[in-house]
Amino acid sequence: MNKQTLPKTLEKPAEDQPRAISDLLIKFLERRDVVTERDREKLKSLPVTRQSFGPGEVIIPKSRHVTRSCLMVSGMSARCHTVNRSNEETVITALHVPGDFVDLHGFLLAGLEHTVRSCGKSEVEFVDHSELRKVTESYPHLTRLLWLSTLIDAAIHRQWLVAAASLRSSAHLAHLISELHLRLKIVGLAENDKFQLPLLQRELAEVLGYSPIHINRAVRDLRDRGILLWSGFDITILKLGALHNLAQFNSEYLDLECIAR
Repeated sequence: MNKQTLPKTLEKPAEDQPRAISDLLIKFLERRDVVTERDREKLKSLPVTRQSFGPGEVIIPKSRHVTRSCLMVSGMSARCHTVNRSNEETVITALHVPGDFVDLHGFLLAGLEHTVRSCGKSEVEFVDHSELRKVTESYPHLTRLLWLSTLIDAAIHRQWLVAAASLRSSAHLAHLISELHLRLKIVGLAENDKFQLPLLQRELAEVLGYSPIHINRAVRDLRDRGILLWSGFDITILKLGALHNLAQFNSEYLDLECIAR
């Protein structure tokens, strides 16, 4: 994820014109609470700008001046931090799937200390902070739901730290696969336990903190155990229970209980 290519900004193609927000965000929220008709109508009325990105392109640059936030529509993106300026060593601290509000925290922060880059091809929707401010002023329940999405993002980050400290390579990778599978399933993108993970082994190494060689061995171990099939970017889980057992996976941190917020 070290590629520093910025998206072209000359002329926006037709698909980049303002449109309604993606239904994937509503699916994400409905898994946790009832989205009222009033809140649904407000979400659907939010003007957004849709834009496509290629592999490694910067979706959101590190910046002290942030005026909009980004919702994933298709593909995947990564939150990236550069920890060694001399060789641009990258650490990935989050992966975002469709339905995720990637940088909603930027709405209140003075700026972002990280970049967000596209993993493979992706499509996103940008929402101006001025529109989000209107939501907070007139839609308290919807505001709480959007706040919840940032809390879940933080919970995922905490769980990544726990997994990194307590699991070895194969189990650590199994935990990541278990989490991404469930997050994609919530928004209808992991049918029959199949989904895409558009990351190179080098990028998986940046997520999990291992060398590409260790990642290769971990992938081979999961295959040899008969837990999954992994071909290119396509993953098919064959033994979901065995995957969760190996990973010691507990989904509580994803806060999937549908309750009044």
